[in-house]
Amino acid sequence: MTERKPINCWLTDMDGVLVHEGQPVPGAKEFLSRLREAGKRFLVLTNNSIYTPRDLHVRLRAAGLDIPIESIYTSALATAQFLNNQRPGGSAYVLGEAGLTTALHEVGYVLTDLDPDYVVLGETRTYSFTAITTAIRLIDKGARFIATNPDPIGPSNEGSLPATGAVAALITKATGVEPYFVGKPNPLMMRNALNTVGGHSEETAMIGDRMDTDVVSGMEAGLYTILVLTGVTSRGEIERYPFRPQRVADSIADLVDMVDLPDLATG
Repeated sequence: MTERKPINCWLTDMDGVLVHEGQPVPGAKEFLSRLREAGKRFLVLTNNSIYTPRDLHVRLRAAGLDIPIESIYTSALATAQFLNNQRPGGSAYVLGEAGLTTALHEVGYVLTDLDPDYVVLGETRTYSFTAITTAIRLIDKGARFIATNPDPIGPSNEGSLPATGAVAALITKATGVEPYFVGKPNPLMMRNALNTVGGHSEETAMIGDRMDTDVVSGMEAGLYTILVLTGVTSRGEIERYPFRPQRVADSIADLVDMVDLPDLATG
């Protein structure tokens, strides 16, 4: 077993950990302040591909959380990096919002419905039947199917909304083609995040609110995993999974004092 080093780098999910329905989770501001005071590297991760990091910076600041643009990493960025590595200068038909289209444009991708290399499915609040039909027909013609994340539902003030994973299932049912999901729990996103923040797995902690994306991806990447109960996972649901986080906390407020601990395992 690799000996774990003191935690000098922190990765944290956004929705359900730092914010909930647009409001900061109690303790989030204090946790981020402690990271800065302690000189710890950190990155906020989200499977939400709707917004660009700049958009999220502004939205989080309005909620009272000042997070630098360069400290925000989305599944849209991970998807663009993946496609650029696989097929530089390629083309894609995109179902998604500005976060995804901007990321693809920035790596030199052409967005088109004319014989694209890929169909790329991301998060949007305005899924169009016409656009979904176009995606199905392009996949039938040979376009490769990529999705930013597998989350089946997303939160809203009115309740759950169908998300990327649910729409991907619809397209798969129609085409028989499974997408390649780039975002969490794909360890690829975690490795990209570590490279972005300059961290190493043995000195990095991952905080999340979901067992099926945050905890499993952190575990598979060799990170110290922490589950907070301010999101979608309750304490009782933890036992349903064949793996466990290394620590469970009621909220991120309980982790503020842990930032300075030399050894999380004994803190």
